[in-house]
Amino acid sequence: MKREERYSIILSRFRELMPNAQTELEFGSVFQLLVAVILSAQCTDKRVNMVTPELFRRFPDARTMAQAEPDEVLEYVKSVSYPNAKAKHLVEMARQLMERHAGEVPSDFDQLLDLPGVGRKTANVIQAVAFGKSAMAVDTHVFRVSHRLGLVSKKDNTPFKVEQTLVKHIPAEDIPLAHHWLILHGRYVCTARTPHCKECALSDVCAFHSTTSSQ
Repeated sequence: MKREERYSIILSRFRELMPNAQTELEFGSVFQLLVAVILSAQCTDKRVNMVTPELFRRFPDARTMAQAEPDEVLEYVKSVSYPNAKAKHLVEMARQLMERHAGEVPSDFDQLLDLPGVGRKTANVIQAVAFGKSAMAVDTHVFRVSHRLGLVSKKDNTPFKVEQTLVKHIPAEDIPLAHHWLILHGRYVCTARTPHCKECALSDVCAFHSTTSSQ
């Protein structure tokens, strides 16, 4: 099957299966989304959602968090992965927002990347979820699912290369949703250790399944 045909079929099925896919992180503003995404690095959304309600009650915006010390924030986020580093980044990020952006999260990609604790994946999530831009964030789920489905090649061996290939083949208007499609598919169906191929609506066009089923 040609790659273009594979993309067409897979995207069409995702549209039917998850027409309103969205992030599972809970937030009430763009700032809170940014905080949640930073906390979600190498941590589950479920864990982050257990932490953020109290965190956001105490620090609902950049102004309040900028006035805090990392140790204060740490008390609220100590159950997530790398809590010390994340608490430090959150405070530094909030202070930079206050100093350079009047407390508002910028929509510009480079300005997002300049914020403490924000890498390419986080910046893309904010662009796609908060601002509806055609940005493809590649986390471990997107990376794994893209390879298994055959949407990318073995040469696409870094998150950035996967991002480039996906953006090249997915229509711009679908990219914000496609990010969620791939994440949710990886989280609940195409899981890392034991993918649920029998329950997968894409198994007939999946490169990984065609290889394993023939063995």
